[in-house]
Amino acid sequence: MTIKPKILVTSAGGKTGMPTVLQLRARDYPVRAVLRRDDDRARVLREAGAEVFVGDQFALADMRRAMTGVQRAVLCAPTAPNGLHFGSVFAIAAHEARLEHAVLIGQWLAQPDHPSMFTRETFFVEALMRMLADTTLTVNNVGWFADNYFMVLEPIAQLGLFPFPLGAGSVPKNAPPSNEDIAAVTVEALIDPARHAGKTYRPTGPALIAPDEMAATFSRVLNRKVVYGDISEAMMSKALNAQGWPAALQTQLRLYTREYRRGAFAVNAPSGVVADVTGREPEDFETIARRYVATRPEAVQGVGNRLRAWRFMARMLLTRSTDFDVVEKARDHVRLAEADYCSDSETWRRTHDPAAGFVPDRAGVPVLAVSA
Repeated sequence: MTIKPKILVTSAGGKTGMPTVLQLRARDYPVRAVLRRDDDRARVLREAGAEVFVGDQFALADMRRAMTGVQRAVLCAPTAPNGLHFGSVFAIAAHEARLEHAVLIGQWLAQPDHPSMFTRETFFVEALMRMLADTTLTVNNVGWFADNYFMVLEPIAQLGLFPFPLGAGSVPKNAPPSNEDIAAVTVEALIDPARHAGKTYRPTGPALIAPDEMAATFSRVLNRKVVYGDISEAMMSKALNAQGWPAALQTQLRLYTREYRRGAFAVNAPSGVVADVTGREPEDFETIARRYVATRPEAVQGVGNRLRAWRFMARMLLTRSTDFDVVEKARDHVRLAEADYCSDSETWRRTHDPAAGFVPDRAGVPVLAVSA
């Protein structure tokens, strides 16, 4: 009988980490799931048969212990500062453990001169992982998740408002993938490294869709009129502050919404990756929306939830927006004197844009390429 390799999943309680663990366990692979604390997510993973490792993913001693006895692993940095620290710790532990294969949850925007420090760090972590002599690598190069839109599910469901700074509502600028489809691509790469090692995949949904089309989808799913509103960055910041979002994350989300409006997520989309890698078609936006509406309490339409939504709107309007420059200076974010958004980057366009000769999703992206 063939013994299946043990697989380590970092950030196992996250949006793609948890479905990755659950899909691996559904196929009877032994999984060690790394979590920061023993909570309800740990209970769910244990019930699925995963071994839960509670530890600090930023601490080398903990990651050395987590890596003991595993053959393959997922590197998924938390959406937080210090991603390069996280990736360096993982790379050292993987090198010492002579890890057989790793899947990196990368980022579609990643390039060395991007305005976002988080994005540059993702690029550097990918470069580090490619330097490991004993470890093959697959990169799951994810763009703008479908999950991101559901940050504003409460005003969508309760007030009929879909507010986001995504630009003109009529312009299709994203083919959003579900968390489950992103995880499914990761799972296939973990199960069959011989097929997927050295590859960079960019999973997407089945079609480019515009914000107005998303609003129409919400209208059908919720059986009420939903209208998209293109809000300002300042208004987005007021909403995030009212929700308690850390200022450092707001600085990066602002840059990602700028890339969205500039069309970076529409480049090379939709792709055929989900179907090619998993053998099934990707979930469409309506399927994803129906799942969120069926499982999220803020989607339940009623007087109580509607009042809470209006109270939040009032609190948001009274909340100050973040001064992004002040935050980045105060946190000592590395900021480049000459940073490039993706559409302005020769390096990025050469490796991501089919018009520049890039063959999508078939061969590894040459991450160390630089502009002439």
